[in-house]
Amino acid sequence: MNRRDFARRMTGAALGAGASPSRMLLATPVPAPASVPYKLSVMLWTVFENLPFEQRLEKVAEAGYRYVQLVGEYKKWSEEDFRRANAKRRELGIRFDTTAGLAHGVGDPRARDAFLADLRNELAVMEKLEIPAVIVMSGDRIPSLAPEIQHQSCVEGLKRAAEVVEGRGVTLWLENIDLEENPKYYLWSMEDLFKIIGEVNHLQVKALYDFFHAQISGGNLIAHLERNVAKTACVHIADVPGRHEPGTGEINYRNIYRKLVELRFSGSVTMEFLPTHDAVASLAAAREEALRGGQG
Repeated sequence: MNRRDFARRMTGAALGAGASPSRMLLATPVPAPASVPYKLSVMLWTVFENLPFEQRLEKVAEAGYRYVQLVGEYKKWSEEDFRRANAKRRELGIRFDTTAGLAHGVGDPRARDAFLADLRNELAVMEKLEIPAVIVMSGDRIPSLAPEIQHQSCVEGLKRAAEVVEGRGVTLWLENIDLEENPKYYLWSMEDLFKIIGEVNHLQVKALYDFFHAQISGGNLIAHLERNVAKTACVHIADVPGRHEPGTGEINYRNIYRKLVELRFSGSVTMEFLPTHDAVASLAAAREEALRGGQG
């Protein structure tokens, strides 16, 4: 389920030696320095779509990751499918750190009950897979409603959702989407995203700060991060334009990683890019760059 429509330097030496680039990259993986406080994850919709689910997890593990984010890949699973998926992730030492794909958003007050029903249904599946967070969307802009009414609907919807997950160890992550990708989407503004999280003011409601979308929506990425790191549970990584690997476009991810380390960000740094070459090699290179944390 696809919700969204720098490794060359590192792989060149391996290819010149006649070896598989991913194997060479993984032969001596960079360990996580003690100074890097965040965990690294992969949003699964971006890679290995044509493989069975268990093989997709194997590929992610091959690239050096132990956290995976889902987008409802389990919607049509049988109980046996759940059993196999859990067995494979445990074998590989992988944890699912969030999921997405709720049918309704929080921006439409008329869909409040449907959104809360979506959430309650999702919690049962999340318990099966031990998923501790779910991504929440605002939904589209409603022309008949004033922006301030939709803003308040996001606040109230998240407050109601927080009541549902209260004490359950589940966090709600509200995400921004740029208007180039979805011209009808309501919550494109970073200022509005963080304002909503502040007004909800609940420990189980946080922001998912997607740098790809934020760059298209106006940039100023590090300033937003500095002001709002305490409200942020996860950041998504992809370069602009094209949603490809860090280093292929205009975002200076080395500076962003350095700032995340400086701010002691302990949430998830998630690769949500479309690889331009071998996906395992690309993910492995992105992991190593992120683990350097801007050091050097």
